[in-house]
Amino acid sequence: MKQNKQTRIILSEITGDLAQQLRFFALLNLGMAQSLAGGIISAAEAIRLFYNVENCLYVRERFRNKHANAIMSRGVQLPDLFEALPAEEAAREFLSELETMRSLCMKLLQGTKPAGMRSSSQPQK
Repeated sequence: MKQNKQTRIILSEITGDLAQQLRFFALLNLGMAQSLAGGIISAAEAIRLFYNVENCLYVRERFRNKHANAIMSRGVQLPDLFEALPAEEAAREFLSELETMRSLCMKLLQGTKPAGMRSSSQPQK
């Protein structure tokens, strides 16, 4: 019988220039946050799938971006909330952390918009 290979998202395997990779990273994290909020995946599964040490190191070394690093740090710590806090408080804090992660993703996306997508009132970076 064949064993299924466990799925993991490895950021270092994603192609494109730095801005494209950062944009993909933000979009991927928005999906992870939505999946976590909806109970599709657990915090422990999110670490196994994405918020693992390889990806954390890759983000720190490749992106060198405080928002991207903060997203990964928060993702890694999500399961700890349920060990450190009473259930009701952990659930509230969990949702608050996910909202913070979403907000950081939106900041990344704003900073990585292709030049043709910027509105005329938005300054070019």
